[in-house]
Amino acid sequence: MSLNAPQAAPPYVPAHGLLKGRSVLITAAAGGGIGFAAARRCLEEGARALMLSDIHPRRTAEAAEALAKEFPEAQVHGQVGNVAVEADVQALVDAAEEKLGGVDVLINNAGLGGSKRVVDMSDEDWHKVLDVTLTGTFRMTRAMLKKMQPRGRGAIVNNASVLGWRAQKEQAHYAAAKAGVMALTRCSALEAADYGVRINAVSPSIVFHEHLRKSAPEALLKELAGKEAFGRGAEAWEIANLMVFLASDYASYLVGETISASSQRA
Repeated sequence: MSLNAPQAAPPYVPAHGLLKGRSVLITAAAGGGIGFAAARRCLEEGARALMLSDIHPRRTAEAAEALAKEFPEAQVHGQVGNVAVEADVQALVDAAEEKLGGVDVLINNAGLGGSKRVVDMSDEDWHKVLDVTLTGTFRMTRAMLKKMQPRGRGAIVNNASVLGWRAQKEQAHYAAAKAGVMALTRCSALEAADYGVRINAVSPSIVFHEHLRKSAPEALLKELAGKEAFGRGAEAWEIANLMVFLASDYASYLVGETISASSQRA
């Protein structure tokens, strides 16, 4: 199998005020990765208030503190929460509504992966990934729609994955969950559109960040990156840019779409 020669990542794109005056809630946004990149990008794009959530207390506090220091003109809050626990979801949404003065944008970034062949996969392995990645997105969407729909506005952006389309060994649970996120996006978007709320999703392929590099062999990461059109994995901020676009008024006529940020090769 031939691999593409890696191209250099493009320069960081300047902000354009796409979320000026908006408030944003993001799950799984502490530390590195797409969630934190999206949190920073939302603030760069003019969000007036942001709440980031994660299951790690120390990382959540540190991430909120770092962003508050970097963007002193904005309100930045952190709250520990687990999207697999309904009580945490309700507490998170209620806190965000109160502290942010209402949530304009929800980014469902929380997800859980892992590698295991189907023949070796236990019910617990399966349910753990589905509960966080798919059901967690459902829980957050349900709770947030109850707030957004009466206001007649709002945007929800879900983080899907190219594995919702693409086959890969040892990823049946994660791929099924992400395909479910795509289906949830389509169906919930039609319902939410009746109330002026938009729901869409982004489908990344491989995205390089510190947590991924710690959890996967370098040779595998290089192989996966070489299959991409540019011969490299995406930068986390490149996915964050797409999330911001979907949350912004530039995506005002997009309903239930899943936009791929990869070449979708099998």
